[in-house]
Amino acid sequence: MSSVSIVFRKDKLNKKGQAPIHFRIIKDRKINYISSGIMLPEENWDFDKNKIKGKHTNSARLNSFLTNKFAELQDQVFEHETVSKSATTRQLKEKIYGKKPEDFFGFADEIVNAYKEDGKISTYITHNSTIKTLKDYVKGSAIMFQDITPDFLAKYEKYLQNKQNLKINTIHKHLKFLRKIFNDALRLDKIEYQHNPFTKYKLKLEKTSRSFLSDDELKAIENVVTVPGERMDLHKKMFIFAAYTGGLRVSDVLKLRWQNFDGVHVNITIHKTKSQLSIKLPNKAIEIISEYQKKSNKPTDFIFPMLPNDIDLDNPQISYNQISSATAYVNKNLKTLANKAELDKPLSFHISRHTWATRALRKGMSIDKVSKLMGHAQIRETQIYAKIVNEELDKAMDIFND
Repeated sequence: MSSVSIVFRKDKLNKKGQAPIHFRIIKDRKINYISSGIMLPEENWDFDKNKIKGKHTNSARLNSFLTNKFAELQDQVFEHETVSKSATTRQLKEKIYGKKPEDFFGFADEIVNAYKEDGKISTYITHNSTIKTLKDYVKGSAIMFQDITPDFLAKYEKYLQNKQNLKINTIHKHLKFLRKIFNDALRLDKIEYQHNPFTKYKLKLEKTSRSFLSDDELKAIENVVTVPGERMDLHKKMFIFAAYTGGLRVSDVLKLRWQNFDGVHVNITIHKTKSQLSIKLPNKAIEIISEYQKKSNKPTDFIFPMLPNDIDLDNPQISYNQISSATAYVNKNLKTLANKAELDKPLSFHISRHTWATRALRKGMSIDKVSKLMGHAQIRETQIYAKIVNEELDKAMDIFND
């Protein structure tokens, strides 16, 4: 059970010789104090009777206030303890008087900086941009969690759309991270449920289609004439390699070393998910790798010579900078290749991933195997490709309507 008492805090004497009167809650030998708002010189406090001495000008009124507040506090503590016997003194105080407003940006910055400390540089940059955009919107002012209401979010969404010219799905990503911050704050008991505006505010999302290459379009890229040894040729072969090898992400292709290749499989740790994967290479992929295989190659050399062989990939910032730069270079050349192949699609390396998935499903590979080879954490991530293939089949059946 908890005990409640009125105490004169001699340990809190100020320069004027005054100390506060607090209500003290003790439970399980843990103490919490609630201020009464009254400050007194020690000479005006009766320690034996635990009340303000009669010689104080407002002693009757103040003692009445303390008595009533004390009784109210006892009733409230009893009520909350009856409901939750495991409540702590801090929780009892918060239940009775509410939580103090929590600084939103202070909490948000802690979450964002944790990504950087964990070496997740790309995620850090993305989410830090979200928080910076919100700080710009409020012109650098401090805001509490309670300040972010459904009405606030509606106005902020209009600002992102009209002033920042952001698309609906980009706005969705910004607001989705803000929602995560609120959920984390709620989970850590920083805010009350009623202070989470996302329980009433629905995020908007536009349906998008994933671009991929058909067999003929992939063949058209393969047939573009490039000069061996030049970057354009290297980037083309990296793209084709990924389109035949489980749709590996560009970061994973860039980080492939000869020690990851056993002559049949590539054995890697996926950059994004950190999961381990072994992929048997089809003939086309082995043919491409063979072009870069030399006696002078060391096991630690990269298969596709884009990154410096001595790069410190254990340094998250260096790794991010090098991979980002290489990816931009590859995607620039892929757009040129698409033009030469006369493809009416904005080609990027990630399309090789979509291409592999849709081709694999069309060729009869089961969705669970496609999911495994793509390194998806959940099969629902893979189901989008199954929907694409099914839509193609539906369109094919429309020929019977002609």
